[in-house]
Amino acid sequence: MSGELLMRHYGLTGTIRVLSSEVECTAEVTLLSGDRLILKTSARPEGRDSFRFQVAALAGLEGASGFAAPHLVRTGAGALMFEEEEICGYLQTRLSGLSLHQVNATPDVRYRVGQALGRLSLALEPLKLPAMHRPVLWHVGCWPRLMELEEHLQSEPVAASVRLAMGNYVELIQPQLREVAWQVTHNDPSPFNTLLAGQGIAFIDFGDGCWGPRIQDLVVAASHLVTDPSLALGGSENLIAGYASVTPLSTLEAKLLVGLMKARQSALILINYWRAELFPAEAAYIKKNVARAERGLSILSALSAGEADMAVRSAGP
Repeated sequence: MSGELLMRHYGLTGTIRVLSSEVECTAEVTLLSGDRLILKTSARPEGRDSFRFQVAALAGLEGASGFAAPHLVRTGAGALMFEEEEICGYLQTRLSGLSLHQVNATPDVRYRVGQALGRLSLALEPLKLPAMHRPVLWHVGCWPRLMELEEHLQSEPVAASVRLAMGNYVELIQPQLREVAWQVTHNDPSPFNTLLAGQGIAFIDFGDGCWGPRIQDLVVAASHLVTDPSLALGGSENLIAGYASVTPLSTLEAKLLVGLMKARQSALILINYWRAELFPAEAAYIKKNVARAERGLSILSALSAGEADMAVRSAGP
């Protein structure tokens, strides 16, 4: 079917290889010329809104500098995506490079990733995209209900840390989010979606993108880099500094950052244990970030609110 769609809407043929993906069908297309593309398709009703957001985001980033993102391949009719009665999809370039989780992320690399992420935030800020308010499981507005998934956690120490982090989010952090800047965000710049490419730092997979707090992209990226218990912020300091050098944090954003990082780590743990039980065949892929999140949460949980705020301020440029 992917081959038929490729020919029908783009007039292209090539070798097709299906890649791991939780919701969308993602396939790598290798053309006769050797060029590689990514074809994303979905037969789910919610997939149309998701794809409309994704293609509009990628189109809106064309021409931006300081980072790279995939380029859309227009259909033969010049559209950003194709929509048939039962299936929709779009075609984009495949960027070459190593994902951040595959490399030794030195302090300099983390700083440059932070800078690129800050530039991505600036490029997304003016965009008003279709379906940007669609329901997204990873949206901060969904976090208060995620404790309903606590039964799927397999370790009581982890469960206790998750309860504490989520309780703090609901009681103290969420009420203050209305006071910070909101905009379109990538919402998942994880080490798997961040590439060290020949053209610099690249970000892929905008499928969880939505309207959210501007700081959300920094929250997500930094929460994945908390690995070293000898450092107050576990090694995310350089990324935070790089981001803030391009997109300075407000006083309130700096105050809320660590609490949001812990809540995001907790959300990742809860959602992925739950989804791994729903889709056991994809469990390894779904849980690829869980161990890192559990370790990061244990490191950040050792900080008091005052220590966390001071650590963020110290990490600034």
